[in-house]
Amino acid sequence: MIMDGLVLCKATTDDGMDVRDMLREIGPGENGFENHAYDLSEADFKKWLQSRVEMETGINLDAKYVPMTTYWLRRNGYPIGTSKLRHRLNEALLQGGGHLGFCIRPTERGKGYAKKLLTLTLARAQQMGITKVLLTCDIGNAPSWRTIESCGGKLERTTEKDRFYWIQTG
Repeated sequence: MIMDGLVLCKATTDDGMDVRDMLREIGPGENGFENHAYDLSEADFKKWLQSRVEMETGINLDAKYVPMTTYWLRRNGYPIGTSKLRHRLNEALLQGGGHLGFCIRPTERGKGYAKKLLTLTLARAQQMGITKVLLTCDIGNAPSWRTIESCGGKLERTTEKDRFYWIQTG
């Protein structure tokens, strides 16, 4: 899927070290976005990519997880962001995490890419038949909740830690 010269691509086992470099730049995660691939060796990174492909189809999926597709936002081939789209919710995800998480690499922030990444990922959710998407973000992460609201997010509730938003995809 292409928007303004940007392409949203599914993670594949053929992804290269440019993606690993982006994940390293993102680091272990922040503001509720978890990144377990930031410090992997090349061999472990390839195994991790395989696990992302398997997670999409539910292969070898632990019972506490749901199928999830990982995407890269690329600009002229260069990876600038990532999103994770869970295909359905379980009770744990209703309480935190939701359907979708997204992150832009730090050197590319502040350029409007988060809104484009979220818009493209929401379109993928709609294509999968997900008509209502739950997103959560840390209560203090104003850039994320402004992005969510600019994409139609309706605040449902807040907790001491999180803001909970629903977005209609269709």
